[in-house]
Amino acid sequence: MSVIKRICICAICIALCYVLPLALHPFGLGQILSPMHIPVLLCGLLCGWYYGAICGILGPILSSLLSGMPPVSTLISMLPELCVYGIVCGILMKLIRSRHTFVDLYASMIPAMLLGRIVGGLAKYLFYLTGISENSISISAWVSAYFVSTLPGIVVQLLLVPVLVFVLMKARLIPERYPKEPLPNG
Repeated sequence: MSVIKRICICAICIALCYVLPLALHPFGLGQILSPMHIPVLLCGLLCGWYYGAICGILGPILSSLLSGMPPVSTLISMLPELCVYGIVCGILMKLIRSRHTFVDLYASMIPAMLLGRIVGGLAKYLFYLTGISENSISISAWVSAYFVSTLPGIVVQLLLVPVLVFVLMKARLIPERYPKEPLPNG
């Protein structure tokens, strides 16, 4: 894919980081479905680690500046989490070549999602540890906040993102990961 196409996809994903929360928060689904995670994962998978990192940083910052979502206290942990999503997805998608697109996608997404949540939890812990906030966070509160309460979002991300990548490939908006070889003329 050309650099221009990667920049355009990254820009669309950054815009989606603003639009998706606006669409879901009025229905109380924003925190449950983690809508910013979807475009960051997509950007990392489609464009690579560099663009995924940019989307993971600029998307939440843009959304926070324009809409106040996420608030700065949440932004502190969300930035490293989403940045890790974009970086790890991009790196693993480049390295993993199983000859099966869905396997490559899941093998890239699942570690990125786990590592991103761990980094986000560590950032939140350090934020609270430094005394910037009067609240404290326990391991059980972290597990609840990052895995249990967001389980519907995790499921949606694991179901939706690979389908979106596949649809984009079939629509020829992005190159096929494993193009079919032409049949011989004989």
